[in-house]
Amino acid sequence: MQIKYLTAFVASAVLSVGAASLPTVLTSAQANPCAAKVENPCAAADPCAANPCAADPCAATDPCAANPCAADPCAANPCAATDPCAANPCAADPCAANPCAAADPCAGADVVSAYEPPHTEVYVENGSNLAIRGADPVAYFTEGEAVAGVADYEYEWNGATWRFSSDDNKAAFMANPEAFAPQYGGYCAKAMSEGNLASVDPRAWKIVDGKLYLNWSKEVQAQWVEDIPGNIEKAATFWPSVLSAQTFYENQISWAQ
Repeated sequence: MQIKYLTAFVASAVLSVGAASLPTVLTSAQANPCAAKVENPCAAADPCAANPCAADPCAATDPCAANPCAADPCAANPCAATDPCAANPCAADPCAANPCAAADPCAGADVVSAYEPPHTEVYVENGSNLAIRGADPVAYFTEGEAVAGVADYEYEWNGATWRFSSDDNKAAFMANPEAFAPQYGGYCAKAMSEGNLASVDPRAWKIVDGKLYLNWSKEVQAQWVEDIPGNIEKAATFWPSVLSAQTFYENQISWAQ
């Protein structure tokens, strides 16, 4: 969003009148206030004021004959109706701060990308081909937390690159990938229960009956756990046909510290 700030420059003119008394009888030239070339008699503190020369007897010759503010951008509110600052474009949105404060009024909002089907069986982070955004799938079972894998321990499986935090975890996965890989290919479990496709935050995880489930965020996970059996049952009706039918939404996060 580009916002143009308009500045009106004010021109001032000061007229000096001599102390000598005027002749009793004025000539036609002396009676005509436009007879002499003086500084702009129409100058005002605000150049956007109404035409100061309206009905001026000098209108035919005076430079003030025409409205000096005609076509002047300061003649009206520069934001009115045409400028995005005229109204908050983020109304009813969490980013509903002053839309004129920055180039992007929604700068604080999540950045979400959408991709049309078909989609891969395993969710891989856009641009990296990493499953679970580089988290070690085995560590959820052995360490009980999300642990970032490293490039030294990588394994290609089911079209994705899986990373591990140790050689032992890599070996365990290679021996039985299905035992450690997240359900629904690592897509968000709550979204899947609604027939949708979304990315995940590796920190929003839960092991249920020996299976790993991931969600878009911890807030979304809180909704999913309200009815885990029901959500799993509903998700089963959409997986994997949803891969060829629905738009996939991915947010941008930085989770591994």
